[in-house]
Amino acid sequence: MLNFCSIPTTKVTIHMKIAILSRNAKLYSTSRLVEACIERGHVVRVVDHLRCFSDMGKENPSVHYKTEEFSPGDFDAVIPRIGSSVSFYGTSVVRQFEMMGTYSVNESVAISRSRDKLRSMQLLSRKGIGLPRTGFANRPDNIKDLIKNVGGAPCVIKLLEGTQGIGVVLAETTKTAEAIVEAFMGLNADILIQEFIKEAGGADIRCFVVGDRVVAAMKRQGAEGEFRSNLHRGGSAVLIKLTPEERATAVSAANIMGLNVCGVDLLRAERGPVVMEVNSSPGLEGIETATKKDVATMIFQFIEKNAKPHRNRTQGKG
Repeated sequence: MLNFCSIPTTKVTIHMKIAILSRNAKLYSTSRLVEACIERGHVVRVVDHLRCFSDMGKENPSVHYKTEEFSPGDFDAVIPRIGSSVSFYGTSVVRQFEMMGTYSVNESVAISRSRDKLRSMQLLSRKGIGLPRTGFANRPDNIKDLIKNVGGAPCVIKLLEGTQGIGVVLAETTKTAEAIVEAFMGLNADILIQEFIKEAGGADIRCFVVGDRVVAAMKRQGAEGEFRSNLHRGGSAVLIKLTPEERATAVSAANIMGLNVCGVDLLRAERGPVVMEVNSSPGLEGIETATKKDVATMIFQFIEKNAKPHRNRTQGKG
């Protein structure tokens, strides 16, 4: 068990009923949320969203789970832990709870918005958030121009549907980049091409945002010879001190996506911080291990302050 740094706490005078939408109660993030919830004096249920079905035909909407029926008022709040591969169905269950008046920590629209890499990049760009130079095309007449537009090789090529570093390729030469783009297009796959931020040195920064502040941050360093810094790919993580600009960028990106709890991934470029991704279901293990902060409890402190019936309103635009 981790020894967490002490955080300011207030005596909990309300006892809430909270559902965690997760497919596996044994996952670190889910089990930590359950632990923190119980420690705060609340009642918690882990609900597999793929085993739910929504009843929209009656006057009072409900969610059926196994042999149970959840009605309005059965839960005060839900915490979505929706995997990217089941985003469509998972967000439909979140939306059904929202229709029932149950407060969702991250609303369904915001989750869908963040899962679409192209959509999220365009929304962040519209608001002036620092981004890597990015190109997107369906059938470009000149692939060389597309690659040149992002600064040429080396460049990073990403599948829009990829996650956790899967479907992300570093093309070190123009010829290699052209071959990869042609191969993906031959599979009718949607791709993004981004400039390679060489000065980042294979490292990125995960900022964990809760509400309107960054509550924890870590620097993730890719394994030797690996440009992706994902921890499950052999990367390492250490506590890092953010600059005011990095902190403001992370909070702004979360607000633009409309997410209350998220992980914002930044790279340190020469021109300042650039956002790589905004993750609506960030894992807790890496950030809590690296920073020794009790992030799970901070999430519940946010819920206790904000969860009210029919409180969800679509945040952000686009």
